[in-house]
Amino acid sequence: MRHEQFTSLAQLRTRVYEQIDAYNRQPFQKRDGSRLSVFTTEEKPLLQPLPAAPLEISTWSYKRKVNKNAHVVWAKNFYSVPFSHIGALVDLRVTDTMLEVYRADERLTSHLLLPASTVNQYQSNDADLPEGRSWQAWDRARIEAWAARMGPATVTVIGKIFEAAAIEEAGFDPALAVLRLSRKFSPARVEAACQLALRGPIRSPRYAHLRPILDTGQDKTGHVSEEPEGDDGGYVRGGAYYAGGTR
Repeated sequence: MRHEQFTSLAQLRTRVYEQIDAYNRQPFQKRDGSRLSVFTTEEKPLLQPLPAAPLEISTWSYKRKVNKNAHVVWAKNFYSVPFSHIGALVDLRVTDTMLEVYRADERLTSHLLLPASTVNQYQSNDADLPEGRSWQAWDRARIEAWAARMGPATVTVIGKIFEAAAIEEAGFDPALAVLRLSRKFSPARVEAACQLALRGPIRSPRYAHLRPILDTGQDKTGHVSEEPEGDDGGYVRGGAYYAGGTR
């Protein structure tokens, strides 16, 4: 074709197809048949239809823990996983449109991917949750509503926990740990413990600060015990000690 001239792309394309067909029909030099005959008799019967869905580029994220609310976190949003896998480590396959959850080689569930602009939203399949729609996932609004039923000091403590969290969902577990103290102690006592903790120097009281107050009953007395301040002057003893009195 190097010596031929073409005045249009369609002309060139037609000539290329003719040459390709002639090349494929040309007999082999050292075996019977041609490229076309090998394709027709050996390769063509093995061909399969193209997939119904086009190939999508995917991103994998490994060893994501299924939270106690039967959801995993991806891109600051929450996607449900069958509740029987709570606490397990799962892998996420994410495309431009879908999020799939795998455990080993088993696909557990899939979701339409929430928009990139969405934050702290839940994408839940009814079949994944213990009681379908009647089972409500934890979110900040629900946590704050529980705190409000206990009292204003508890609301303040929960608010400080969320303020200290880098992202909102990071405050769920520590906030719930505080609220669940009401399962062992009365809500009134937890509220009193929050009031005492807020008087102290801790900017954001948490379970670790509230539990000792409740265990020692300081919430009932309204007084938080304080460690004695250090004294650079050493130990100080009364005059009776040096006079031979009782130590």
